Amino acid sequence: MEKYYYLLIDFFTILFPFLLSFDKKVAFYKSWPQIFKGLLFGGIIFLIWDHFFTIKNIWSFNPAYITGIHIASLPIEEVLFFILIPYACLFIWHCVEAYFPKTIGLSFAKYFWISIFLFSILVMMLFYDRTYTLVTFALLSIISLYFIIRPKAWHSSFIIGYLISIIPFFIVNGLLTSIPIVLYNDMENVGFRWGTIPFEDSFYMLGLLMINAAVSRRGL
Repeated sequence: MEKYYYLLIDFFTILFPFLLSFDKKVAFYKSWPQIFKGLLFGGIIFLIWDHFFTIKNIWSFNPAYITGIHIASLPIEEVLFFILIPYACLFIWHCVEAYFPKTIGLSFAKYFWISIFLFSILVMMLFYDRTYTLVTFALLSIISLYFIIRPKAWHSSFIIGYLISIIPFFIVNGLLTSIPIVLYNDMENVGFRWGTIPFEDSFYMLGLLMINAAVSRRGL
């Protein structure tokens, strides 16, 4: 049973977002063609990153909690993670837009992206010798700069959706890191954790979701 833990976490992560995708007000299923484009584009980028970090031992996977089926260096559960987690988070964003439409077009997004950009630069300056940290915040600085230059009306609702999605993301990631299923080499990150969750995790997820969202809204 233990070898199915990661697979079960994936399953329960997607279960309710998938079932609720057919809610009449949200009608998330109608956005599937665009959403899947974003999931594919972002997924390819981050799975290549994930593969590289795995073979470089920046993180690894506990064989006791995975089925043993791999694609390249990655467990099949990890591949699913980079499809199902973004799907669930983007579903939350669409719920925000459906139930709180006034969040679209709010003017705080630019200041949020500027803060993320400056924070990313600061973290890279302080921890330039930590691979996970450096790559995470280098990518985030590039994406946030792009969002500053190319503001869109949906940015504010996306930020609210992201902030809400941090809660379930921390639950899922907390399980993965506390069991533990995913093992991190702390020589390659800042060494600070939110409980058992590495500091960088919530920021790489923001970068992933930003890419998914931009592509799903009819291209960058």
